Amino acid sequence: MIAELGHFALILALAVALVQMVVPMIGAHRDDEALMGVANKAALVQFVLIGFAFAVLVHAFVTSDFSLKLVADNSHSAKPLIYKISGVWANHEGSMVLWVLILALYGALVAFFGANLPSALRARVLAVQGSIGVAFIGFILITSNPFMRLMPAPFEGRGLNPLLQDPGLAFHPPFLYAGYVGLSMAFSFAIAALIEGRVDASWARWVRPWTLGAWVALTIGIAMGSWWAYYTLGWGGYWFWDPVENASLMPWIVATALLHSAIVAEKRGALKSWTILLAIFAFSLSLIGTFLVRSGVLNSVHAFASDPMRGVVILGIVTVFIGGALVLYGWRAPALKAEGMFAPMSREGALIVNNLLLSAAGVAVFIGTLYPLFLDALGGPKITVGAPFFNMTFVPIMLPLLILVPLGPLLGWKRADLVAALERLMGAGALAVLVSLCVFAFVSEGPWLAALGMGLATWLVVGAFTEFAARIALFSGPLTTSLRRARLLPRAQWGMAFAHGGLGILVAGLVGMTAWQSELVTALKEGESATVADYTLTLEKVGLRQGPNYEALVGVIRVKKDGKDLGFMMPEKRRFPVERQEKTEAAIRTNGMSDLYVVIGDDNGHGGYTIRAYVNPFAPWIWGGAIIMAFGGLISLTDRRYRVGAPTRARLRPQSQPAQ
Repeated sequence: MIAELGHFALILALAVALVQMVVPMIGAHRDDEALMGVANKAALVQFVLIGFAFAVLVHAFVTSDFSLKLVADNSHSAKPLIYKISGVWANHEGSMVLWVLILALYGALVAFFGANLPSALRARVLAVQGSIGVAFIGFILITSNPFMRLMPAPFEGRGLNPLLQDPGLAFHPPFLYAGYVGLSMAFSFAIAALIEGRVDASWARWVRPWTLGAWVALTIGIAMGSWWAYYTLGWGGYWFWDPVENASLMPWIVATALLHSAIVAEKRGALKSWTILLAIFAFSLSLIGTFLVRSGVLNSVHAFASDPMRGVVILGIVTVFIGGALVLYGWRAPALKAEGMFAPMSREGALIVNNLLLSAAGVAVFIGTLYPLFLDALGGPKITVGAPFFNMTFVPIMLPLLILVPLGPLLGWKRADLVAALERLMGAGALAVLVSLCVFAFVSEGPWLAALGMGLATWLVVGAFTEFAARIALFSGPLTTSLRRARLLPRAQWGMAFAHGGLGILVAGLVGMTAWQSELVTALKEGESATVADYTLTLEKVGLRQGPNYEALVGVIRVKKDGKDLGFMMPEKRRFPVERQEKTEAAIRTNGMSDLYVVIGDDNGHGGYTIRAYVNPFAPWIWGGAIIMAFGGLISLTDRRYRVGAPTRARLRPQSQPAQ
């Protein structure tokens, strides 16, 4: 009975979404406050209804209600509680309920916090959100009902894919969806602006926090997914250019461009049409990602579904929203005239270059990801586009962008003095050159480009500090004055410094791990040793350990470095009897500068066990940099300017006439 209530709540949510889609749009057209006010109530009610349906689904998984087909197919009574809960979204149907729940949450937040928005704009934004809700709630009810019953109910479930039984995968999808779906707000604001035919500073000010919130969530989600793949899949790498990985990277790249473009639209009244287009493309790429993982066109550990019919329906939804948005853009965008004029050498010019390079990088990833699919659909040969392609296309595009990152914030609006900006960065440039020379000197075996990469990372980190120091006049006066200016500095400036500095740390991690990774693949018997880099690994013993729903083969490996005993590492290979699958659990020892990464394999038939070990220099910096970038975004979100709206010119009041 409880499951039926959840199903009924989804049906009611669809009806409410229809009302939210139609009534406020009519009210905005007629300038009817009562009809426009329906949007707020409908958005809040829709969120409550979908939240109830989701809670019912969670209850069914926690209580192991195997009368629900979804629970029977994706859970087991012996699973730990956290994986029972995460099992709700570790499948197609449940993940789509989470998808629409986050969509409804964003709509509810606009309804609750959008009092400063003009009534007509808020009504149209929520109406567009309602239309997205109608499409995807309808998709769930028609093709992916999560509350389907099994008669008779089985005594036990089939369990969950062991790769998904991991804390990283418990939190990775919610953050990723918060980013994916959060970009729907930028899309809704863009469509509402096109309908009204007006984009002003207030519009850009409102788009930025929603985009920034989605960008932060997407950054965390991508980083968590990369970390999960690093320690779970046993490959010893951080990114494999898997098509589903790319599906999350593409909207992140475009959202980054959108954040910078919206600054120009707000500050200078320029790039309005381009900002609208980026908002459309950011969410469009999120929809394409949704299609890729649920259509069966990809064979990936990340894919949720393999039902072509569902893929056709999602493709239809994607086509309607992307096609409709682009048609509306082609019709209304010419009316969005730019206001601000600026010289090519200015902060506006730097942000335009930023957008062009990010867009080109996004196109490179898009082509590399989807070209094999298009070729296969046209009957061509099956090909795989991997790291070599992206290293030859994506990396060269990103290099000039990274070089320009510290320079842009030091340029003035409208017209800038390039020489003065470069003079401020002389210290950062000198330190970057020094770091490159030191790497050349101490890592004589190469690769040589790695030294330039570490110099680039230094340039980014020190450049971010230089820009921040310039704003608070550090070293130009009393320290108390600089501290006071730092305290009064807008939080968005703090956030930008952290984000750009975190990017530099991330780059250092990528360069270090890619260039200087050491690998060992060998077979060891108990008591035998092998060496990788400066570490000596001795397989002391191998035994079995019983987990809650798995049996693990555990290797006990003694680690020594330069003759010093560092202790033991215990990699595992887990076997899940219910799912009849295996999962690798790497043992990772880190000192903050590098990781020692060890994986154990099966018995080789001669009394030995396959051992795969890596020494990954600077690997922790990859995820540390991503965390710092996300932290910078969170700091920026607290900037009060996002809450009070953009300033408007005060109207002159006529002077009162003296009494006669």
